[in-house]
Amino acid sequence: CAASSAAEARPQRSNRRAHASAASARAAVWAAAEASEEAAEEAAQEAASAEGEGGGERDGAAEAEQAEQAWRLADAPCTWEHLDHTADVQLHAWGTRLEEAFAQCALAMFALMTELETVGVGLPAAPPVEVCAQGHDLHSLLFHFLDEWLFRFTGGGGFVPRRLRVVSLDRAAFRVRSLAVGECFELGRHPQGTEVKAITYSAMRITETSTRADLLVIVDI
Repeated sequence: CAASSAAEARPQRSNRRAHASAASARAAVWAAAEASEEAAEEAAQEAASAEGEGGGERDGAAEAEQAEQAWRLADAPCTWEHLDHTADVQLHAWGTRLEEAFAQCALAMFALMTELETVGVGLPAAPPVEVCAQGHDLHSLLFHFLDEWLFRFTGGGGFVPRRLRVVSLDRAAFRVRSLAVGECFELGRHPQGTEVKAITYSAMRITETSTRADLLVIVDI
């Protein structure tokens, strides 16, 4: 009887081991499936995040393109004037920021040479003209900025800007970068005004407050 009981116990233990092994296998399969689902969810989240970032970049590029087109199509408010000066002309330009005042001062200079309302902005796809300048302080930066734009007229094919903006102005390094759209001067299409011979440092003035920047520059005519 004891031998018979031992013989019966051996298959039962074998069956329990088989069931345990099968249960472990099923648990491993479920664990693997859950891990795969978690990995898939993480991958989907990363893809959605990347798509969102890419969409943000595309939206930013679209906004920049719209701003570029708006700048080409609309004149900025005129915030400059010509003041009488002995044998020369004094340019007075202003803006809410120094960048705006710089751009307006350049337009004031070109407005001496012709009527800016008669100047076209070129083809819509034409790249803007870029001018960069550097100085050792703000006064020399303003001088070289205007001088570089004047050279675009006197030595660069007679270019006259219709719209001009300062893209960046580094006060620490005294560097400025600007863009303009316009066309080359042509007698018969553009009225001939006063020739600007040179920029001067005479009585040059830069005044800034928290809400406004003013520039005074005398040009030799």
